[in-house]
Amino acid sequence: MTIGAEHDGVSDINRTIVVEAPSLTTPAGLDAIATLNKRRRVVLFLNLATWLLIVLVAGAIFTSGGWTVVGLTMVICLALGAPWPVLGFWNAVIGLWQLHGTKRTHAEPYYETKGDQSPLTVNTAVLMTLRNEDPARALLRLKTVKASLDRMAEGGRFSYFVLSDSDQGEIIQREEAEVAAWKEADPDPDRIVYRRRIGNAGFKAGNVREFALRWGSDHEFMLPLDADSLMTGEAIVTLVRIMEKHPRIGILQSLVVGTPSSSAFARIFQFGMRLGMRTYTMGQARWVGDCGPFWGHNALVRIAPYVEHCAMKGLLKSETILSHDQVEAVLMRKAGYEVRVLPVETGSYEDNPPDALEFMRRDARWCQGNMQYLRLIGMPGIEPVSRFQLFWAVLMFLGVPAWTLLAAILPLAMLSAEHQNDFPWFAVEAIYGILLLMHLAPKLAGIADAILTPGEISRFGGRVRFASSAIIEILFSLILGAVTTIRTSIFMVGLLFGRTIVWNGQRRDGAGVAWGDAIRWLWPQLLFGMLLYVAVALVSPAALLWSLPLTAGYGLAIPFVVFTASPAVGRFFRRHGIAGIPEDFAPPAEIRAVQAGI
Repeated sequence: MTIGAEHDGVSDINRTIVVEAPSLTTPAGLDAIATLNKRRRVVLFLNLATWLLIVLVAGAIFTSGGWTVVGLTMVICLALGAPWPVLGFWNAVIGLWQLHGTKRTHAEPYYETKGDQSPLTVNTAVLMTLRNEDPARALLRLKTVKASLDRMAEGGRFSYFVLSDSDQGEIIQREEAEVAAWKEADPDPDRIVYRRRIGNAGFKAGNVREFALRWGSDHEFMLPLDADSLMTGEAIVTLVRIMEKHPRIGILQSLVVGTPSSSAFARIFQFGMRLGMRTYTMGQARWVGDCGPFWGHNALVRIAPYVEHCAMKGLLKSETILSHDQVEAVLMRKAGYEVRVLPVETGSYEDNPPDALEFMRRDARWCQGNMQYLRLIGMPGIEPVSRFQLFWAVLMFLGVPAWTLLAAILPLAMLSAEHQNDFPWFAVEAIYGILLLMHLAPKLAGIADAILTPGEISRFGGRVRFASSAIIEILFSLILGAVTTIRTSIFMVGLLFGRTIVWNGQRRDGAGVAWGDAIRWLWPQLLFGMLLYVAVALVSPAALLWSLPLTAGYGLAIPFVVFTASPAVGRFFRRHGIAGIPEDFAPPAEIRAVQAGI
């Protein structure tokens, strides 16, 4: 029977019926199935109970004067919007407990290979996919990865592929020139391959798949990198050692963190991500186990099962799947291979958007891709947790217009409540406070993790820098949340009417946002905010004040975007170490190499 199958197999050997026992562990043997199922039941109970309590209390509040259209809409919006902060809260709590409440974490494969110096026995292809990106900027990162691996004894086991889907003549010429110059200067040019496709069939997923079909037989693993990806040789070799030791792991995703940036927006954003992702991912990894996420880059993929089982052509008939990564993870697990995330920082980096406008463009691309999962959730034969991962990716965006609609009808709900002498305002304030706390829970857990980890605050530049940066980031995240919800809600309405966006090259470096551009992009946020503030203030000025943590971003959207994108503000932040991450204060050799080459 295939390792990891979850049903009894029957074989006919010498006319004797032999019934095999079901496997007691996940395919790679990293978790006992009974233990993993118990964890999942606990997490399911915690989340459902919390969500149900919020919905029931909200239902009791908003229907206390009888059922109304406004009250029912408020309850439905809360029901759609609450799951994301609820799961974030419990993942963060579980992750913090994993890091500080128990002696063992959910990163055992990493610790098993720590200190292992045995030679690698397989070949790995490092891929960088490009489409109309700045070739010099992207290839600097790939050259740095190669140089880092070449400094290690295992460097000869890696080959490097630049996989271009570019269709702009000037960029194509620069790509070819950059690769030619790299090969000429490199002592081992045969391990560097440049290939450009004619056309963009299947987008990035099609690009990677074409590589696997053409060159995959020469390599056991492939490591896809985006144009802004950077990894240390040690991090890559660690992934390879784990995959060598566990042949039933099909995808091993590294925990990706931001690189040092001169953009104020990117600095603040990645400071919060650095704090929140560690506890969140650690908590999530404990219960998703073998059905982990795949983010499409900075992850090691076993090529043979990828080629055999992860083809997506035809899953949506003739339509191309845009957010391919999680679908490939689902198909890999369906084929009997584990998909794992390594929830520890190992030297895996990416750049973050330089300003809020680029961040919203990226969010829109993800939204468009994730909404396709609605038609894939019912795929036959996939694991329940894999099905949940698809559902969760959809719900992540479905909750956004729910929060926007909730804010829009808030004045009507308040007006209705004003006519009730016994309206339970204390309960409304309690739910508001709880949801706000849950929304911030991953960040607060990350702050607690840094405080509880010896020496961690010093890595972030010391207590004063860390505390001020944490306060700035929390305020930043609340404003950014309001700014992006309006944009995403408008985009999702457009999707219903056939509006789409093209996946193309991204703007990686910031040069500021002009006031005119900010107004052109963000006038809906400003208009929505002004109407909301006036309506709420007419009913209850006090309510306007306590709503500001979640609504201030509407009115502040335009100056917020201009300020956080300002190169002068970015230089000030960098000079004073504001929102600095450990690599700002003690950059590894790979980041120093990239910084020197810019």
